[in-house]
Amino acid sequence: LFTAIGQGHETSQALALSCGASERGMRILSDYLVVMGFLRKKRGRYGLTVDSAMLLDRRSPGYLADAIEFFLSPLLTDGFRDVTAVVRKGGTLLPEAGTITPDHHVWVKFARAMAPMTAVPAKKMARLVDNSPEQKLKVLDVAASHGMYGIEIARRNKQAEVVAIDWECVLAVAKENALKAGIDNRYSTIPGSAFAVDYGRGYDLILLTNFLHHFDMTTCERLLEKVHAALAQHGRAVTVDFVPDADRVSPPGPAAFCMTMLGTTPNGDAYTYDE
Repeated sequence: LFTAIGQGHETSQALALSCGASERGMRILSDYLVVMGFLRKKRGRYGLTVDSAMLLDRRSPGYLADAIEFFLSPLLTDGFRDVTAVVRKGGTLLPEAGTITPDHHVWVKFARAMAPMTAVPAKKMARLVDNSPEQKLKVLDVAASHGMYGIEIARRNKQAEVVAIDWECVLAVAKENALKAGIDNRYSTIPGSAFAVDYGRGYDLILLTNFLHHFDMTTCERLLEKVHAALAQHGRAVTVDFVPDADRVSPPGPAAFCMTMLGTTPNGDAYTYDE
C-alpha cells in the first residue's frame, strides 16, 4: 500500500487496482491509516508522511517493514507464550538456548531485515571511532550479522581491512552487503562461534555490536578477555548496545529490552554503563 501510494496511486480506486483489493477495503484501510498518522489525506487523495515515505515505501533505502520477519518470527513470539513460567524460571522456555542456539536460522532473518535500521548508527560509530580515516586500520567485527558496522568503517577508511565473525549462514548476508558497498576486497570472514574460533592478533578495533546482552556477566567477561588478547598495543574494543540508566527503568527502550532477554535467552540482560 505505501509503495503504491509512493508510485502515484493516490485514490482508493487506484490503490484497489494496484494492490489487488476491493475499493471499499482500501478506502477504509487507508482512512484508518490516516487516523493513525501513517498517511495524509487531502481532497480524497492519499499521500505518504515523511516517516512512511522513508520507512514503509519499498523503494526507499531506509525501508524497514521487512523487519517484521524478525520481530514476529516464532522464535521471538513463542518466548512470551507463557510469561508466568518465564518469570518463575528466570529465563527462556525456548528449546536449547533460545536465540543463542548455534547456527540459528533466525539470525539470517535478522541480518537481512535490520541492515537498513543500522545504516545511521553505523555511520555515526565509524566517525566516532576512526578520527584518522587515512591511516591503516585492522578491524574485527564479532557477531557481525549484516556487517554494516564494519562495512561503514571500511567505506570511510580506504586503508581499513575488516574481518567478520558469525555463523556461516549469516556471514553470507554480510558478504553480500560488503560487495554492494564496494569493499569486498578488504572484507574477510571467520565462520563459527565467537567463543570458539581463533581471532588472530593485532586488531586496532574490535567491534561488539548488540552482542553482549545475550549473555550473563561471567560469560561476557570471558569473551572480553579473549577480545583483549587479540587487540594491538593501542587497540580498542567498541560496543553498541542497549544501556539502561542505573535505576534500570529509564530510558524506556533500553530498560524494557531486559524483558526481551528474559523471554528469549537463558541469562541475557541489558547492562548499565557502570556494569
